[in-house]
Amino acid sequence: MNQTKELKKEKIGQEVLTPVQKIRTDIKALWAKVSYKSFLANMPYVSFIALLTVIYIGNNHRAVEMQRELGKQQKVLKELRWRDMDTKTRLMNARMETKIIRSAEPLGLKPLTLPAYSIQVAKQ
Repeated sequence: MNQTKELKKEKIGQEVLTPVQKIRTDIKALWAKVSYKSFLANMPYVSFIALLTVIYIGNNHRAVEMQRELGKQQKVLKELRWRDMDTKTRLMNARMETKIIRSAEPLGLKPLTLPAYSIQVAKQ
């Protein structure tokens, strides 16, 4: 079994790393990526990401405020619709002939008992 591992090493031309060695090399590679020099080299990219983050957060705050305002306006609209429907219902009831007759009785007005007629003037 050891011979097959050695043959594989020779064929590949690389040394086979143990899991601990792989983790250490990965950590070293990661540290090299986030070191001060690489941070300065990637400063434009990092600042662009920071700008996008600020814009994203601001946009979320604006969207939440707009949702709140929209909810308030919808409540007001709903109340106004109910008032409109109530007013229309009252006007429809007030236009009924019997309601008009009842409201005109205290004034001394009575409905016509004869049909209406028109007056025509003769032209000379």
